[in-house]
Amino acid sequence: MSAPTDDVGLNEFGYTNKLKRSLGGFHTFAAGISYISVLTGTFQLSYFGISFGGPAYWWSWPVVFVGQLFVALSFAELASRYPIAGSVYNWSKKLGGQHVGWLAGWMMLLASIVSIAATALAYQKTLPEIWSGFQFIGDGTGPTDEAVNGVVLATVLIVFTTLVNAFGVKLMARINSAGVFIELVAAVLLVVVLAFAAVRGPEVVLDTQGTGANYATGYLGAFLVAGIASSYVMYGFDTAASLGEESINPHRNAPKAVLRALVASFVLGGLIILLALMAARNIHGPEMSETGLQFVLNDALGPWVGRVFLTTIFIAITVCVLAVHTAAIRIAFAMARDNALPGGQKLARVSPRFQTPVVPAVVIGVLAVALLVVNIGQPQIFSAITSLAIILIYVSYLLVTAPMLVARLRGEWSSERRQGRFSLGRFGLPVNVLGVLWGAGMTVNLAWPRKEVYNAEPPYHWYLQYSSVLFVGVAAAAGFAYYWFVQRRKVGVLAEHASSPETTGATSDTEVTTAISFARNGDCA
Repeated sequence: MSAPTDDVGLNEFGYTNKLKRSLGGFHTFAAGISYISVLTGTFQLSYFGISFGGPAYWWSWPVVFVGQLFVALSFAELASRYPIAGSVYNWSKKLGGQHVGWLAGWMMLLASIVSIAATALAYQKTLPEIWSGFQFIGDGTGPTDEAVNGVVLATVLIVFTTLVNAFGVKLMARINSAGVFIELVAAVLLVVVLAFAAVRGPEVVLDTQGTGANYATGYLGAFLVAGIASSYVMYGFDTAASLGEESINPHRNAPKAVLRALVASFVLGGLIILLALMAARNIHGPEMSETGLQFVLNDALGPWVGRVFLTTIFIAITVCVLAVHTAAIRIAFAMARDNALPGGQKLARVSPRFQTPVVPAVVIGVLAVALLVVNIGQPQIFSAITSLAIILIYVSYLLVTAPMLVARLRGEWSSERRQGRFSLGRFGLPVNVLGVLWGAGMTVNLAWPRKEVYNAEPPYHWYLQYSSVLFVGVAAAAGFAYYWFVQRRKVGVLAEHASSPETTGATSDTEVTTAISFARNGDCA
């Protein structure tokens, strides 16, 4: 399919494509799966699941997958019709109107910036395990050694991802694709090696280790907490669609990439967690709930083999942060060309040399590094903000699937197959309903002000326990208040990004901007 044909769908949004189409099918798949980053997520968060749910927390992995699959299927249908930069922002705007779109974009952008900082901190849990020389600050035993060192390592990574994204999407895609290839090969090898190292059978996933004793609802209460570890991993598959304006044949490749990224992550991640539990020498050891799968690597496979796989986790973390940074840039760019962010003209400018939005790359990198400083003195507050970011992403997804469901019920969304593109057909409505119910349920479970999740360590403050509800409320209310009272009347496609009068039916740049601005309020697919 030629580039001009690929760009026709942008005219519905009033845009002309300023980005270069150079990404193939594997590039978009790599972007989605590297954002999910199964090696990063499973190793970084396994201790949480095991400590609260025992080995039986593994069952949350398929449960979360099935729920997220309903969302991903709806996203795949949207990606097939609208493969566009800032996918979540533009989809929610198309389906729910400008106000809903702005709120979804704001939440997704805020969450992405926090996620960059939080994911980059995973270097601290990995690099010193590979070589002690990576502990630059002290010897790791001081009260602030790890926190400060983690900020240093994370800052280096964010500077790297900022430079790569600033120098162009093709460089980003090459690095990301190479990293994903290594990660996938390593994941498959890890599955094989752990299978040979197994010392018990798969029945280990029935062991709750008595974690339900402290809950009135028994193990269900413990499972809902432990399952957060899985819900923190399986998201970000929409990134494959967010690169739609830079992809070749995106109407076919984007939906495939969205679904393949989620399915591949589920299969590999589920097998790695299962086989690691089977290979753990002491499944009841305190290290399992303190370090998780990193401990299993060194304990079951030996220090040298463990270090080899830890090196691949280092690569996975790198490309994960790169993908999250890339996605954040596309959200910022998409909102800026609608003049929906302060400094929209500069944020939406595409470098003629690098053919990518350079200013958003730098601004987002600087903001992510600034957030890291919070981790030095108040790591628990940073942990709470990190959890907030995940909740905001689930809410952003809801702001796509819920308006999509309303459009279906009103008969304003057709699932008919067009030109061989992805369609759910008659299954569209039930899948959409289940996706909305799942998203709402997960948002409640994630935001539930449990002491063990948000206020588990001293100092104990009530606002930390309720931080999820407070921060989400403040982020949504403050952000929307800014939009409503300051930015709302300025919103409209910037002239340099607007499609030509011939394709929009307008007669001037001003009319294009005005027409699009008003059409967004309530327009539906």
